[in-house]
Amino acid sequence: MNSAYRKVIKSPIITEKTASLAENNVVVFSVDVNANKTQIKQAVEKLFDVQVEKVNTVNVKPKKKRVGRYTGKTNKVKKAIVKLKEGSSIELN
Repeated sequence: MNSAYRKVIKSPIITEKTASLAENNVVVFSVDVNANKTQIKQAVEKLFDVQVEKVNTVNVKPKKKRVGRYTGKTNKVKKAIVKLKEGSSIELN
């Protein structure tokens, strides 16, 4: 069952902006593109043993890039902004 939850949540996103959000019990994850808010909430609660208050999602569209004469696109990404209930916290290093 843990492997199913690990397929939903790919990795945490650690930047300066997400570090400042962590002070307010907010954690940002890169998640599967097909995952919905309910699946994300269940996965975070089971994997990290915390209580989730709210989940917001953002679909990041691919950008056009070129290397020399070759053009392509970056991968499509979905971000989940997870607000934890009071007393819950996740330590990400």
